[in-house]
Amino acid sequence: MANWDYDLLIIGGGPAGLTAGIYAGRARLCAVLVEKLIHGGQMMTTDLVENYPGFPDGITGPELSDRMRQQAERFGLKIETGEVLRLEPGEGVHRVVFEDRTVTAGAVIIASGARYKRVGIPGEEEFIGRGVSFCATCDGALYRDQEIAMVGGGDTALTESIFLSRFASKIHLIHRRDEFRGARYLQEQVLNHDKIQVHWNSVVEQITGSQFVEAVILKDVKTGAKSSLPVAGVFIAIGITPNTAWLGDVLKKNEWGFIFTDQEMTTSIPGIFAAGDVRVKSLWQIATAVGDGATAAFAAEKYLEKVREG
Repeated sequence: MANWDYDLLIIGGGPAGLTAGIYAGRARLCAVLVEKLIHGGQMMTTDLVENYPGFPDGITGPELSDRMRQQAERFGLKIETGEVLRLEPGEGVHRVVFEDRTVTAGAVIIASGARYKRVGIPGEEEFIGRGVSFCATCDGALYRDQEIAMVGGGDTALTESIFLSRFASKIHLIHRRDEFRGARYLQEQVLNHDKIQVHWNSVVEQITGSQFVEAVILKDVKTGAKSSLPVAGVFIAIGITPNTAWLGDVLKKNEWGFIFTDQEMTTSIPGIFAAGDVRVKSLWQIATAVGDGATAAFAAEKYLEKVREG
């Protein structure tokens, strides 16, 4: 008899966590998934997912999330709501502390995701999914032959501006400084691109529109002058922040708080795995999160087999 409440506890209900739940259920593990808010993660804020395999006409984020949840529950995954306060690793059994209870598990998968950094301006939250996006790969094709704005000046903003040039008629790259922070070769591509216009020393003060984004209000940080720039969409690329503050120093993380894992999703502590946007990786997408979740659940199953064998 196992000396824990669950074989596997999954923290986070986005695509990585739900996929891990599907694989855990198929492996007949006694598993529970705990989500702080609602299942789906950032999928729930995506109006149309066009780059996830199997849906040639696209699918809404909430619908894809709901399908994943139903599939996980069909295989016996238990889904609960709760906020994890801390993780207490142990020898062969780990304790996860919630506000109202403590749960023990033989293995833990951390799939608590990440959140895009916000500019914090009027209209930003209001128009998410209706013209405001944080992912060019996800939503770029929606703006074919339209003018759009990109906010940022690092590698991500430069790379995504170049990517968006495949679709948009013009990209207005808005940067608060008079030089980029991104890689030199990316700067050269952007500055020599006939579809990209750079607005130096500028910030977006407001995003405006009725049902969808129609314009941004720009402010010149040197002169204070303001102007309205008509655009159909606004992409914000000022970084993402992993939801790992609750972990403290329990696991090894990089300078931005992303968890280090190996290719099996194993963290610095045996029996604790990380999957999806929360870990150090190069691409944050639903498709990669799904792969991470499957790998983590499979690795957890094999880990538990070894623990039971002693």
